[in-house]
Amino acid sequence: MGVREKLAARLMAGVVPSKSSGLLPVAPSAAVAVRPEPPKGASNYVILILDSCRFDSWIRAKPKVMSRLGEVEKRYSYATWTAPSHYNLLIGLLPHTSPPHVYASEYYKDDFLKFKERFRLPDMTFGAMVPSLWLPRYLQGIGYRTNMYVSMPVLNPETPINAGFDTFELLDRHNDVSQAFEKMRFYADRPSFFVINTGETHYPYATPDEPENHWPRISGVNGVFKHLDDHVLASTDAALRAGAVVRSEPFFDEAKMDLLHRRQVRAVEWVDRQVEMLFDLCPDNTYITITADHGELFGESGYFGHGPINHEKCVEVPFVEGRLR
Repeated sequence: MGVREKLAARLMAGVVPSKSSGLLPVAPSAAVAVRPEPPKGASNYVILILDSCRFDSWIRAKPKVMSRLGEVEKRYSYATWTAPSHYNLLIGLLPHTSPPHVYASEYYKDDFLKFKERFRLPDMTFGAMVPSLWLPRYLQGIGYRTNMYVSMPVLNPETPINAGFDTFELLDRHNDVSQAFEKMRFYADRPSFFVINTGETHYPYATPDEPENHWPRISGVNGVFKHLDDHVLASTDAALRAGAVVRSEPFFDEAKMDLLHRRQVRAVEWVDRQVEMLFDLCPDNTYITITADHGELFGESGYFGHGPINHEKCVEVPFVEGRLR
């Protein structure tokens, strides 16, 4: 069964045809907490986050579908790890341009004003988000339906990030963004806000078409602990029983790092093909932003991965957005 056939089979009753896409999941009205009528003309808004995708992986992948939104920018994430990056995003801080010769306060103000265009809310103000400073709660308060689908367990529904969402779900598979697309519903009575975190571009950079036993394994990454002093660790039976990894060979291997980077590029290519489904799903008056929460290190300066690393490749991310129609 093809992607579109699978999607059609799983969409809820009420799907109607769309002249522009052939499939438009406009669902019957579903019960939500009492909230006001949304502003007339307000846009649906979708943010797709490619976890760990660094900017040059996007450039090497040359995505054709996602590039329909516009020209990709190199931007910089506010954090180098998944959870804090998503918290920043949900208070309205998308990856920044690192502009010189400006006051940070002025940049925040100008960047926030971009949300007026994204949501088609000319009266939207930052002050309206006070005191929660939380975009999903603000949107619920003006009549939006809010939804978040995540691939990374650090964003699971039991964490504090699950606030102000009508739907919040940890997906079954960390590396299959089509799961999220299949769950998306748009409603005729009010606009929707979607945040989708997908993990194809996160280590081990695997796509659903690859058997799990073919995924790469790097000593120190898959274990519960990654210690600096392996000799001390090796003599500690309790640590070994806890699942720690003892490395007897150098952690970094240039050939393996090159292979892993190529795998991330391939993952971007795969996600690009799946985004065709997203574009088919979205009705008119939908704005889409595609970016990453942070970058990744593939051996540069002796590092692999992301998180407690101060390196430009850990914050350089792709950023593209726009309206399809």
